Amino acid sequence: MSQSHSTVLRFEYPTATAARRVERSIAVEVGELDDDRSGATVAREAAVLTVTIEATDRVALRAGINSWCRYVATAETVADDVLGRPT
Repeated sequence: MSQSHSTVLRFEYPTATAARRVERSIAVEVGELDDDRSGATVAREAAVLTVTIEATDRVALRAGINSWCRYVATAETVADDVLGRPT
């Protein structure tokens, strides 16, 4: 797959532990959404989570961005629920 479009989503958390929780929750999705038009990687350094999305076209890139933002939002909500924090 020849990648011509990409973006990096960066999420910063108050602690490395919070970032690690979200990272571990969404990392299982890497490779599950990938197809011949797009792919993603997830990385974390301290309290910053990075999702890199690459795609062959803008439509696939937009779909990837929407999906990964939803995954992150869901993981954050679940983490807040587990920790008893208000959303």
